Amino acid sequence: MIAIMLASWLVSWRLKSKFKQYSQIPLSSGMSGREIAEQMLADNGITDVRVISVAGRLTDHYNPTDKTVNLSEYVYDARSAAAAAVAAHECGHAVQHAKAYSFLKFRSAMVPALSIASRYMQWILLIGILMLQTTPVPLAIGVALFGLTTLFSFITLPVEFDASKRALAWISSNGIVTQQEYGMAKDALKWAAMTYVVAALGSLATLLYYGSLLLGRRD
Repeated sequence: MIAIMLASWLVSWRLKSKFKQYSQIPLSSGMSGREIAEQMLADNGITDVRVISVAGRLTDHYNPTDKTVNLSEYVYDARSAAAAAVAAHECGHAVQHAKAYSFLKFRSAMVPALSIASRYMQWILLIGILMLQTTPVPLAIGVALFGLTTLFSFITLPVEFDASKRALAWISSNGIVTQQEYGMAKDALKWAAMTYVVAALGSLATLLYYGSLLLGRRD
């Protein structure tokens, strides 16, 4: 778990470093993040999704509930390789939604249950540990709830990788980036994806820890 914490810090630092580096390189096409997002949506026949600006850095996301592509202020008006990568990636999620991508549907279906689980999970785990010598039931419930969050983390991986794949294919085939800029965009999205990989592994490690406590009690 300590190794995963260190890996998480390293990946986060690397992502921010790469994004900063590629944000300083002007895009040859001169298109802004907003323009790239709007064109990708249009090219995929998506007319009911809005592209809006949100505050913060690396706060970019697609909201399937209100059908909005939310681009951070460092992407929305920016004209760089990093902005192109992020804008196209978030639109990749919109394309997944429009095409009913199976993993995205599965992940979305899990959200209501996950919302309830995350609200009570830590308390149940704490109670389970405190009562472990008396009864394993609370901890077993906590482990089951944590297992749901871990499953969600792993279901997120193909969703993120597929969105990046769609983004890179589109910006390349439509002349949004040069070959050199494509390499930068691909590298930026690779490090972004690694944050989800580390998060999933961290969730799995924590699940195994609580599971070992439960199995130890049964033994």
